[in-house]
Amino acid sequence: MTTSAPRRFEDKVVLITGASSGIGEATARAFAAEGANVFLVARRADKGESVASSIRDAGGSAVFHQADMAQRLQIADMVKACVEQFGGLDIAFNNAGIDGVFGLHTTEHPEDVWDELLAINLTGVWMCMRHEIPEMLRQGGGSIINMASMAGVKGFPGSSGYAASKFGVVGITKAAALEFAPQGIRVNAVCPAVIRSDMAERVFGTEDAEKEATAAAWHPIGRIGEASEVADVVLWLASDQASFVTAETIKIDGGLGA
Repeated sequence: MTTSAPRRFEDKVVLITGASSGIGEATARAFAAEGANVFLVARRADKGESVASSIRDAGGSAVFHQADMAQRLQIADMVKACVEQFGGLDIAFNNAGIDGVFGLHTTEHPEDVWDELLAINLTGVWMCMRHEIPEMLRQGGGSIINMASMAGVKGFPGSSGYAASKFGVVGITKAAALEFAPQGIRVNAVCPAVIRSDMAERVFGTEDAEKEATAAAWHPIGRIGEASEVADVVLWLASDQASFVTAETIKIDGGLGA
């Protein structure tokens, strides 16, 4: 008689922001397939509800909650709603973010775009942790994975606003990891290079074959990444297989940052 392999996240509660498309969607589907109760969060209610519904149709457990990571009260309500829905919080993937503008010198970066980038990409992640960590402490630990970027560990001209937000994510990830390691909370960050997604299409035009080839050539491995490849790393970081890993920034970059 054959028995199926145990699912790594059976009955675990996972909160994912930016879960309506791209890396967030791929990660939500992967967690659900491994038995998790997934609490999906995004600004776009129609797309978020569609993803949650399709996960349920496939036999998974998923609920959608609309929230904007630039709105602090909405972040607090988001975490509260997750705990009320599923009874706790084991894992958080703070993935939501925006791209802003690229190709402008630091002296030319629009002030309003700078403010929005830091509000969502950095302050939003900080506020998520501010509310997630107390819930994890109440149940004796947990795992947080924050979305950074290769632009958070390596300099790229024309990206000062985005880089500031993502370098900031790396910094608060390390600080929080050291603060809460003794209480059983691990905090790590992932740093993808160019990943096939709506953002990659907006920034790099990757739906055009010639432009995708240009982006692919930046990576020694010779291609851009897939959202599922980032999801695989996120799930590993969230799992017991990574129980001795915290305060890390994991590059998922096809060799770009070597």
